[in-house]
Amino acid sequence: MINSAATIFRQPDARPSYWLTRFVILRLLGLVYAVAFLVAINQLVPLIGAHGLLPLDIYLKQVTHSLGSAGMGFVRLPSIFWLWHSDTALLTVAWLGFILSLVVLAGYANAPLMGVLWFLYMSIVHMGQDWYGYGWEIQLTETGFLAIFLCPLLDLRPFPKRPPPLLIIILFRWLIFRIMFGAGMIKWRGDRIWREGTALYYYFETQPIPGPLTRGFHFLPRIWLKLGVWFNWLAELVAPWFAFVPKPARHIAGAIMILLQLSIMVSGNLSFLNWLTIIPALACFDDSFWARLLPARLVQSAEQALAQAEESRPMMVTSWVVTAVVGLLSIQPALNMLSSQQIMNTSFDPLDLVNTYGAFGSVGQERYNVIFEGTSDPNPDSTAHWSPYLYKGLPVLLNQRPPQVAPYQLRLDWQMWFASMSTADQYPWTYNLAWKLLHNDRQTLALFACNPFPNAPPRYIHAVMYRYKFARPGNPQGLYWTRERIGEWMPPLSVKNTQLTDFLKYNGWLR
Repeated sequence: MINSAATIFRQPDARPSYWLTRFVILRLLGLVYAVAFLVAINQLVPLIGAHGLLPLDIYLKQVTHSLGSAGMGFVRLPSIFWLWHSDTALLTVAWLGFILSLVVLAGYANAPLMGVLWFLYMSIVHMGQDWYGYGWEIQLTETGFLAIFLCPLLDLRPFPKRPPPLLIIILFRWLIFRIMFGAGMIKWRGDRIWREGTALYYYFETQPIPGPLTRGFHFLPRIWLKLGVWFNWLAELVAPWFAFVPKPARHIAGAIMILLQLSIMVSGNLSFLNWLTIIPALACFDDSFWARLLPARLVQSAEQALAQAEESRPMMVTSWVVTAVVGLLSIQPALNMLSSQQIMNTSFDPLDLVNTYGAFGSVGQERYNVIFEGTSDPNPDSTAHWSPYLYKGLPVLLNQRPPQVAPYQLRLDWQMWFASMSTADQYPWTYNLAWKLLHNDRQTLALFACNPFPNAPPRYIHAVMYRYKFARPGNPQGLYWTRERIGEWMPPLSVKNTQLTDFLKYNGWLR
């Protein structure tokens, strides 16, 4: 039921309030946290577990050696895993985070609960190595940190008596400003095809993990694709400035920024990035906006809380302290946005409290995919029959429509998208991956869609580079993709290859 009755929030002389805004922000944040921790439950052990592709114990030793002590390692990379880093520890943290996320999603949150979620996820990000090097990881830690101070200290109720601190709402607007404006500037500076308005001619085909609707977007008329670029400029370079002005301009700006995120969601699989980016954009809306959209029961509950509101001096003082800290830590990210040498997705403090953001500063014009293949034939030459390992998200089979994955993230698929732009030597863990495929390692195979060698491991593994293109819809063969073989990305390897075993031993992956 949509509320249509007059409410306190919609009275013309009512001061802006944010009870419903807080409710919506925390519920969506609980959802994003739940997805992020679910990904960790399913993938942390095969990625950074004791027998993972990049084992955590080796990484901790490297950081300790580099910084001189584990204590300095904790200072630079705060994480609970400095105290306990077994596979059990990884799963315990992931499951605990997932359960607490569901509590928040159900409508219950206070400062300690949000603080625990923030620290647990930061612990994973700081130890995640290549697998957690994406901008949305530090964006989630920053968003989660601000959410701590949006809540009262102890009251878990969806509508507690303590009002949302206005300063924290403003800090959320500052966050969405940096996210959007930083992304716009990195595109404007980074690639002429953005400035020319032609970036979307290539973006849909070459993005990391296409979705089921991506091909349709790719074949839209060129004029629509150019209009899409101009809408991107509106959402990233213009709208963020209006996040700080009175309504209705602020509401319109928030709607434009959210509409961009929704369009990106339906056109591809960018993990939980777009869901997460919507959260600070919600701070552009006050209760007068939500009272028109949310069910009457929620609106009435918020009005009752407003009528019984009790200002908390400790909350007010804390919000001023947090604002001062964020203000000081914002100096470097703000200067970075203005710099001609702008960098994206970087943290300037150990707790990732205030970061710089940006996405797709350049867009590739061709799509390359690296496919791992195995054979049981005695000779790995051109006469051998090679069977591919199918990814869960990245395209392999030409007649397979891309799946809908987001907001879930397939971390191996994402890293292989990056790896396709480099060599195997620049991604050394791919040799460890090949070794595990040669042994039918159960944990590693769980990262793929299927195992083409269920009865016995292959004799040889290699990786091949292909150039993929979307096949036009309605083609007679019913293909979704076409592809061209570029060449071998990784030569044939076997368990008897001494160069491989020596390399694995050198990196500590084979003991």
